[in-house]
Amino acid sequence: MEWTRRATWSVRRWAGSAAAAVRRAAEGPGRERDLAVQAGKAALAAWLVWAVVGWWLKAPMAFVAPWVAVVLVESTVYRSVAHGLQQLAAIAVGTAVATAGALLLGSTMAAMALVLPAVLLLGQWRRLGSQGVYGATGALFVLTGGQVSVAASAARIGEAVFGAVVGVAVNALIRPPVYLRDARSALEDAAREAREILDAVADGLVDGEWDGSAAASRHERALRLGRLVGQARSAIGWSRESMRGNPRGRRTQPVSSRGKAYEDALVVLDHVAVHTVEVTRTVWEIAQSGEEARPPADITRAYADFLHDTARAVRLYGRTRFAPDGPDDRAAERLREAAAELHSTLDAFRRQLPGAVPDDPDALVTYGTLLAQAHRLADQLVRD
Repeated sequence: MEWTRRATWSVRRWAGSAAAAVRRAAEGPGRERDLAVQAGKAALAAWLVWAVVGWWLKAPMAFVAPWVAVVLVESTVYRSVAHGLQQLAAIAVGTAVATAGALLLGSTMAAMALVLPAVLLLGQWRRLGSQGVYGATGALFVLTGGQVSVAASAARIGEAVFGAVVGVAVNALIRPPVYLRDARSALEDAAREAREILDAVADGLVDGEWDGSAAASRHERALRLGRLVGQARSAIGWSRESMRGNPRGRRTQPVSSRGKAYEDALVVLDHVAVHTVEVTRTVWEIAQSGEEARPPADITRAYADFLHDTARAVRLYGRTRFAPDGPDDRAAERLREAAAELHSTLDAFRRQLPGAVPDDPDALVTYGTLLAQAHRLADQLVRD
């Protein structure tokens, strides 16, 4: 009974997730719609190839062509072309070696025993990349497909070439994929998390909260922020690759300029992540050290103001670099004003710091390091 209940719950959860994905794909642009389009393109490529090779020409091994076409409707146009060349080379080598082995030995069983190990070793060649395994596939098609002949093997390679051409063409000409939306979403997630952490730390300083567990939790969030920035870096790499050989990218100049803005934003968010980790670590260490290690209230309030201003500047920076509707000129002006306020706050903080902790050189070193990082961060936020 318990197993049935769990199975029913799992099925309902899966069905709910699937329905939500379908709804998001129907509502507007997004990852779900991109995946649906790629699936439709792969099916179209296979149908076109089969209509020519299987239905019209009635080739004996016609399934090779639509299979290759489906595989090569890749996530980017560049990857379709690169993997297509590698796959065709692997299939051609496997087919040729298997054909030669079978004709020389006169037995497909003996040829399989000798050819497959050799082809699998050739598949490890670095230039074939992840497509090397298709060499063994091509060899198996020859050795298990009935009568072996040079003409049949040549036809098989020709079918693979035709399928590859159609698959790459469909991927390149019909709504070629561009992943700037994924990159923007990843950057937005990282910037939002940074703002929330900085504001949370600032609120705790204003309230005089030195709870060690809360400080540790914020520090863990700051460490995870680095992973969010890493995900943004990966998404930007995908978007950059999706522009290579992409006619859709060449037709829209703003797309490439946004990609450059995203790369610049990644550098800034790296600085934000580093600064946030250092801030949360310092607050955590102070919270663990006891009351005697805690800075005076005027110092904590001044630094809390700086953290709130930094969070605001990060929000404005996002609107100038990766807003959904493009750069916001008014936000850029407000960002310059916010950065000037940051420098002013930091200068005032630096002047009052020596008098606030005159007998604690370790505290001076700690706060001095944070000040230096904060100045660099303020400079990064307004970098052209």
